[in-house]
Amino acid sequence: MMMMLLLLLLLLLLLLLLLLLLLLLLLLLLLLLLLLLLLLLLLLLLLLLLVQLLLLLLLLLLLLLLLLLLLLLLLLLLLLLLLLLLLLLLLLLLLLLLLVQLLLILLLLLLLLLVQ
Repeated sequence: MMMMLLLLLLLLLLLLLLLLLLLLLLLLLLLLLLLLLLLLLLLLLLLLLLVQLLLLLLLLLLLLLLLLLLLLLLLLLLLLLLLLLLLLLLLLLLLLLLLVQLLLILLLLLLLLLVQ
């Protein structure tokens, strides 16, 4: 009888130990799952950071393009102004030439009057 009781107690102890081992295994699995979740979260955060960086780079590129366009526009405006100045100079030269011609005609007329 005593042996039976001892055997039963041993069996119970073994069962308890098995239960404890199973509980430990479950805990380990839970910990692993938590670690995996943390890793996934970290990866997501990294991806978000990368997207943010890419967006910033795109914005910078757009700003640079806008600046380049503005510079080109300014250059075009300057060229137009230069062309206008050149045209004005040409017009002045033409006017001067006309004035010289007028003066020459007047001089010729005066000479004709003097000859008569």
